[in-house]
Amino acid sequence: MADSEALPSLAGDPVAVEALLRAVFGVVVDEAIQKGTSVSQKVCEWKEPEELKQLLDLELRSQGESQEQILERCRAVIRYSVKTGHPRFFNQLFSGLDPHALAGRIITESLNTSQYTYEIAPVFVLMEE
Repeated sequence: MADSEALPSLAGDPVAVEALLRAVFGVVVDEAIQKGTSVSQKVCEWKEPEELKQLLDLELRSQGESQEQILERCRAVIRYSVKTGHPRFFNQLFSGLDPHALAGRIITESLNTSQYTYEIAPVFVLMEE
C-alpha cells in the first residue's frame, strides 16, 4: 500500500478524536456487524498466509498514515477475519454477536481502567460484589 500524508497527533483535539472514532465505528458497524452477520456474506474470505501478508501490507513504517489509510486497514482486517458472529459460523466457543455485550465492551475499553481497587474503578468493583 502506498505511503500517504502522515496522520497528525490527535492529542488535545477532541473534534479530530471524535471524527476518527465515528469513522472507525462506522466501519465496524458496516463491515463487522451488518455484513459480518449477514447470511448473504461469507463467513471468511480465506487466503493462504503468504497471500494474506501481501494483501495486508504488515510492514512497519517510520511515518504515520492518513486517516483514510487507517480506515482502509480496518476494513481489510475485518474483511479477512473469520466472522464468528455470522449465522453460519458454528463452533462451541462462540455464540454470535451480542450487541449489549459489545456496547459494554466499548464502554470498558473507552474507560481503560483497571478493576482491582474501589479507588480506581468504583463502579466496576461494586458491580463485581
